[in-house]
Amino acid sequence: MTISENNLHVYNTLTRRKERFEPLQPPNVGIYVCGPTVYGDAHIGHAKSYVAFDVIVRYLRHLGYNVRYVQNITDVGHLTDDADQGEDKVERRARLEQVHPMQVAEKFTRSYFEDMDALNVLRPDISPRASGHIMEQVELVKRLLERGRAYEVNGSVYFDVSSWPKYGHLSGRSVDEMMAGARVEPSAEKRHPADFALWKRAEPGHVMQWPSPWGMGYPGWHLECSAMSTKYLGQPFDIHGGGIENVFPHHDDEIAQSEAAEEKPFAKYWLHNNMVTVGGRKMGKSLGNFITLKDAFKKWDPMALRLFILQSHYRSPLDFSDEALAAAKEGYERVSAALMAVRKAKVTAPGGEADSETISAAAEVRRRFAEAMDDDFNTAGAVAAVFDLVKISFRVTTASQANSGTLNALEAAFNELAAAVLGLTGGVNEAEELYCAAGLLAADSLAKLRKTIEHLTDLRNEARAARDFARADDIRKRLDEIGIILEDTRDGTKWRFK
Repeated sequence: MTISENNLHVYNTLTRRKERFEPLQPPNVGIYVCGPTVYGDAHIGHAKSYVAFDVIVRYLRHLGYNVRYVQNITDVGHLTDDADQGEDKVERRARLEQVHPMQVAEKFTRSYFEDMDALNVLRPDISPRASGHIMEQVELVKRLLERGRAYEVNGSVYFDVSSWPKYGHLSGRSVDEMMAGARVEPSAEKRHPADFALWKRAEPGHVMQWPSPWGMGYPGWHLECSAMSTKYLGQPFDIHGGGIENVFPHHDDEIAQSEAAEEKPFAKYWLHNNMVTVGGRKMGKSLGNFITLKDAFKKWDPMALRLFILQSHYRSPLDFSDEALAAAKEGYERVSAALMAVRKAKVTAPGGEADSETISAAAEVRRRFAEAMDDDFNTAGAVAAVFDLVKISFRVTTASQANSGTLNALEAAFNELAAAVLGLTGGVNEAEELYCAAGLLAADSLAKLRKTIEHLTDLRNEARAARDFARADDIRKRLDEIGIILEDTRDGTKWRFK
């Protein structure tokens, strides 16, 4: 498919409707997504957001667009506006651990990317840090002051919402409605309770602070995204993404300060993913019901978690349960087994052109896959199309004398749809592929083999917990004899082929 042929439509939060996707400067697309605040390990809520935007970026590239993907790292900045209520989560974690805040930021930035790598989430093209762009943020504040959109009080600078009549357009809230839902008392420094902090003076003992025209201080949370997105993408740019919980106040504030400073639009399309729930309640650290990705990976294959996320639309809430993850695990194993069956069959397949029936079936899968993805990145429909490809592949590989042309066509469809766009086959163990290709491992037995090994691994861990080390060593030895290596890591016991 070429760019001119695509029929992609996206739901734009700014206009509250689906619109045909038409980038500002085709074939180039600039996309900015709000990244993590690095004061703790990433959790499943993070996975939903960043897997969703990973697939969005992948599909845009699949269509032929030249995508520049920017995702920030929040390593400084209060997450609320008022001095007495403000909370720099990185600095608070540093105080608890009695280390420098940058140690906390570095530790959890590395942890975040480790988890995203495990989920086969592509690294952003640019991952700017808030602490590395203080100069750009200070310059943005200066422009707002020069235009009369902000004011300084005792070393802090606030955005004047009364100077920007369009404030709240993204969320659809009026200023009065915003204040009615406020959870903290506003600072007495503000002219209006809805005014938000652009720059905060540093109180005694605050470690993360920088010099500015208004004294020592640090940027507000909202400021960093405006400064870094426009630095690397220009203004306006095509897509701004993030979680639905950030529409207000974060994204409302970004729009106000960016457009007030430059007097032109900020971003054309606003895409927001919905949240993860547990038993119908939002998952979050403040509620104590969140599950870190590192804990999830001890129990579930990261690719099973990725499939679980993609089986729902990014704008729909996703309810987490062990049962749902178990079903996704079986689904991922079936996709893996189908691909391995195709690759194994190729080893002994006779030459020849692909049969027309399979080519036609694969083309229909591609058509329905594109139709789903063109409808605001409907990954649930795209996954359903991939499972139809799985059925076709098992039918072909169990038939006698499937030729290389037919098998190559099926493998190409897997590589294009499941791997390149959905990112689902990135976690397939390379050793498994080799065993399948050599005929040493029946592809349709792969799922059963995985379950057997995991069961034996669990039995070994139970024996170790009971201090029955002789039994634990015996299980490890028996697995080693059949070519399975167990490795004990800080994230649990992993297994691999020799």
